[in-house]
Amino acid sequence: MNNFDDAKVIDHDVIQEQSKESAESLQVVSPATMDAFTRAEIDMQISTAKRYPRSITNVLRDAAEMATIDVETAESCIYHLPRAGDTIPGPSIRLAEIVGCAWGNLRYGSRIIGEQGDFIIAQGVCHDLEKNTAATVEVQRRIVNKYGKKFNVDMIGVTGMAACSVALRNAILRVVPRAYVNKIYNEARKVAVGDAQPLSERRAKVVSYFIQTLGVTIERFLARIGREGTEDITLEDLEVLTGIKTAIKQGDSKVDEAFPPIESEKKYNGDPNAFKTSAAVEFENPPETKPEPPKEDQGKKTRKKSEEAAITESTAKDSDGLFASDYNDK
Repeated sequence: MNNFDDAKVIDHDVIQEQSKESAESLQVVSPATMDAFTRAEIDMQISTAKRYPRSITNVLRDAAEMATIDVETAESCIYHLPRAGDTIPGPSIRLAEIVGCAWGNLRYGSRIIGEQGDFIIAQGVCHDLEKNTAATVEVQRRIVNKYGKKFNVDMIGVTGMAACSVALRNAILRVVPRAYVNKIYNEARKVAVGDAQPLSERRAKVVSYFIQTLGVTIERFLARIGREGTEDITLEDLEVLTGIKTAIKQGDSKVDEAFPPIESEKKYNGDPNAFKTSAAVEFENPPETKPEPPKEDQGKKTRKKSEEAAITESTAKDSDGLFASDYNDK
């Protein structure tokens, strides 16, 4: 055996010895011991929370500053979900996270706890260490499409994340008093709607997002808010549309759910251009253009006209002579 083989044997022996030592040092911790560790950790956090209590004034100030730091953040704090032909407004998961951060002395989290039939179940937990108030909320989300076919693995993961976000939001808003949450929500709503920006510009911006970015038809868009035209959009409509935008972005709603088909679309007769604008149809199906006939040489054209004129004049003379002879014979 050469030196290289000797080194390999020595290394193997060293690894075996280290493995034995590691195995001897490993200890199985019983569930009772883990519960004791967790309880001690929570007790220490509660003691710290009691030692440094929150200030409601600071909470409202800090939360309002975070929620209104810019228009995009303010928009993400509100949502509108379409339900039974109407929209339900409320604070989003982003606002719940801001409130939880500003509230302080708070433990919260969410996780997937299982599947049940066509649904995935998420659990949200929130514990106010200072007030010793806790809430646990479970949320279900469907993991099959409208045809009853189960989502693929990636889509189930996305749906699970959305369910966890909803469960976490509901848990936080169960613990933090709604009276304080509403104050922050109203501040964010004012900034999201944008009182300082001209209404016409805000209309154009929101119409462009839904129609051009998301591909919503103008008929569905106007039917959703119950208006005859885009010039009729009010500040209240902007708030609703901003909430719908947030709900779609955060996965709480889908475009077809927020803007359902109108009656004329339900009577769809199979024409793929039935609900497209005339400009879109013309763009996709340009009219056929006939090729222009070849241009004649101007000199040839002039000579041709001269020849035709000479023939016409000669014919006219012959006709006059014929008529005259006929008259004389009579």
